[in-house]
Amino acid sequence: MSNNERLSIGKRASWIAIIGNVALTSVKAFIGFIAGSTAMIADSFHSASDLVGNIIVLQGLKISNQPPDEEHHYGHGKAESIVAKIIAILLFITAFGIGISAVKTIRNPNLEAPSSIAIWPALVSIVFKEWMYRYTVRVGKKIDSPALIADAWHQRTDAFSSVAALIGIIGALLGFPILDPLAGIVVAGMIAKAAFSIYRDAVNELMDTAPSKEVIEDIRKITMEINGIHDIQDIKARKLGNQIFVDMKICVDQYISVAEGHDLAGKAKHSILSNVENTKDVFIHVNPCPSHENCHEKDSVSTKSKEE
Repeated sequence: MSNNERLSIGKRASWIAIIGNVALTSVKAFIGFIAGSTAMIADSFHSASDLVGNIIVLQGLKISNQPPDEEHHYGHGKAESIVAKIIAILLFITAFGIGISAVKTIRNPNLEAPSSIAIWPALVSIVFKEWMYRYTVRVGKKIDSPALIADAWHQRTDAFSSVAALIGIIGALLGFPILDPLAGIVVAGMIAKAAFSIYRDAVNELMDTAPSKEVIEDIRKITMEINGIHDIQDIKARKLGNQIFVDMKICVDQYISVAEGHDLAGKAKHSILSNVENTKDVFIHVNPCPSHENCHEKDSVSTKSKEE
């Protein structure tokens, strides 16, 4: 998949989420206000934070698609991890605000049950947000976008918060008005938990966390299939957004020419780029094997012996 195709798919998912969240935020805020539901108003703020997150993700996708330049030799892939971190911070702020509002409402001695009209936007939100989660996380995995996957979980926390809001509203209508602000506190806790998870993953990405052990093992196997490469002395890899950069050291016969060693490294690089998904670049340092006994030689290669 080309970078332009990846950007196009990601932008489509972001715009669908933006339009949906504009509608949901407006409806939840309006009905929450006229129905007097703390939980629904809190839920509308969550949808608003989703909307802000959608816009940030859209911009992050555009930035990450930009090619390398004089100031960013490895490209702009980490923009998506930065976006995921920003989304997590927005979620923390949203959770704090909702929690404070709910606590203030509980301290009010004249709690009143909200109007039953508040039930309907909660139901619509649950269905729409769960669909948006499934759609966005599928697209995020398809294009391997940490920003979109973080945004997908942002969508799902909104679905969960709507469930909590619905429970609170129904409980309040049944004669337990304190359940409405209590549901707001539950919503705040769920948002904070999702924020922590997203923030942790984003920090790991920014710290050049290595790809999975399976990816490293695939790189090793592909390299060792090249006739003339006797051993791999080191493999290091890091992720920038969805892209993988590989640094490795290979061991070849010490008596072959520099050109032959360079050719073997080129074959390995081409094979890795062709077979390991999302690999952007591979740097290979060629080391001489002092003797075949110290290398895992698989196939004989034409080399010049010491006597010659």
